[in-house]
Amino acid sequence: MIVCCIGDSITAGSPLWDPDPAVRAGIAAPDERSQWEWWAGRSDASLELRNHGVNGERTDQIAARIEDAVAGVDAVVVQGGINDVVQGRPVEDAARNLAGMVARVRELGLAAAIADVLPWNNGDERAALDILRLNGLVAAIADEAGIPLLPFHDTLVDPADPYRMPPEWTDDGDHPSIQGHRLLGELAFRVPR
Repeated sequence: MIVCCIGDSITAGSPLWDPDPAVRAGIAAPDERSQWEWWAGRSDASLELRNHGVNGERTDQIAARIEDAVAGVDAVVVQGGINDVVQGRPVEDAARNLAGMVARVRELGLAAAIADVLPWNNGDERAALDILRLNGLVAAIADEAGIPLLPFHDTLVDPADPYRMPPEWTDDGDHPSIQGHRLLGELAFRVPR
């Protein structure tokens, strides 16, 4: 099964990896283990996971790439939203963009799944509350579409602080560490059928 994974830096594997060879050439020590897809693929060798993550993109920018990204695949994992939150954009707009991507994937006859937004250690209380609101909307998208919800947030949330990831599960307060990506790939990822 060929799965397109489309999203932002969380999908791309930033800051230690990038699917774009030109960007990856500028990374001091690129480490492909810094992608949740790498770990998911190791857990199920029947999957070919294609990384279409782009660092820094909002959901509207991700949506603009969907047509090209899904060519020749069986399923799509849609991920995004943190950059909308970072930029203070309305989470309802981000949710509409995510829902639109899911709808387009389904119109094309492809299986779909959607990931929710990770905790953001470098964010403030406004951002933390926006993430929780957006995640509620993402869960509703998954429920309405009848597709798997990948629980990225709950997989990496610090039990002692519901707005943050534990220090060992983040490289820089923005992105998962290799251990964080491993948990996302092995525990949160569900194959869209």
